[in-house]
Amino acid sequence: MATRHRGIFRESLRDVPWEISRSKVEDFMKCRTCFWREKIGGVKRVGMPGFLINTNTDRLLKKEFDKYRGKKSHPFLIHHGLGYLIPYDFPEKWTLSTAFGAEGYFHYDHEPSNIRLGGGIDDIYENTETGELHVVDYKSTSQSTSKKITLDGYYKQAYKRQADMYAWILEKLGYNVGKTAYFLYVDGLHEGINGMIDDDPEYATMKFKTTWIEYQTDTSWIEKVLLEIKGMTYSNYAPPLNEDCDDCIYLDNFQKMDTFLRNSKEKERMADATGSKPSPFIKRN
Repeated sequence: MATRHRGIFRESLRDVPWEISRSKVEDFMKCRTCFWREKIGGVKRVGMPGFLINTNTDRLLKKEFDKYRGKKSHPFLIHHGLGYLIPYDFPEKWTLSTAFGAEGYFHYDHEPSNIRLGGGIDDIYENTETGELHVVDYKSTSQSTSKKITLDGYYKQAYKRQADMYAWILEKLGYNVGKTAYFLYVDGLHEGINGMIDDDPEYATMKFKTTWIEYQTDTSWIEKVLLEIKGMTYSNYAPPLNEDCDDCIYLDNFQKMDTFLRNSKEKERMADATGSKPSPFIKRN
């Protein structure tokens, strides 16, 4: 079995492609300091709970389009004037993000950086007129208002970069990739709806509104970032504190408090030795 280079960077495995998921590249884009701490320094970041409802809507949408995969267009696409698009028949394992670096899964080895970039792609549609493949991403939300869903806003830039990276991987794997990526949003409705328990009280149903968004991918930034990540592997020191990062601010404050308490304990020890008034911040047994 071939040796794999996963998790934190290991100098002993420098010649083996280092597996970096598209989500970790996104972490790098948001904060180089936190990325270095986790992937070079080995300090794991605080995890987030899984969004299981979102994962399930992705799964159900994939199944919906599976019925037409490799055969014909889906009525939803025809409704949007895109009857020339059909769900592309690609390996199911390409959707599995947790195993992206394994043989046959969705990744590409970038030789200049020796980084294996990959992830789990939601879907791919084929343009039957041009032969191009298009990255498709399924998203779910539940808005407090009925405002139009767009890809505007700080956090949604990550969605765009996700589509960029998946289009880049597909292209590097030798496929003819269209510049347009598609987002299919399902928005859980609640306004004007009085409940969700079905006639059979063992079940409940939520209704979703669909939104179709086209996005023009930009892959020009990806190789530069991969080389920057490679450059980090030669540094024994984390980049400076990122004052725009909540995790950095928290860790910095924690370190300051730790230093304060250590100094207070030292003052407490000195007070015990000299009979001075003890520090009010140190609990005495």
